[in-house]
Amino acid sequence: MAYLAMLAFTITGSWWLEWAFKLRVLRRIRFTLTTIVPISIFFLIWDALAIHLSHWKFDLGQTLGVILPFNIPLEELLFFIVVPLAIILTYEGVTKLRPHWKEEKS
Repeated sequence: MAYLAMLAFTITGSWWLEWAFKLRVLRRIRFTLTTIVPISIFFLIWDALAIHLSHWKFDLGQTLGVILPFNIPLEELLFFIVVPLAIILTYEGVTKLRPHWKEEKS
């Protein structure tokens, strides 16, 4: 449950921005999915390979016990959805308040 609690904490920190600043990230499904899905697939493949090669493993006693293909726990899949979503919400919230930051060149 600790992993789920961390994910809940992560999303709670940025979820409210969707409504507070009328970001409409969650209503722009295509934008959100095309941002999250490719990177999530990449890291899930990396995870699966690392698990297969015994570079790391997940303690089943500390997960919900729901194991997806390639021995990836459900919480790990959720991690690769929740964290990018929190990042998108935070970025969109900051640039809504400071639109010139989005336009500035480094």
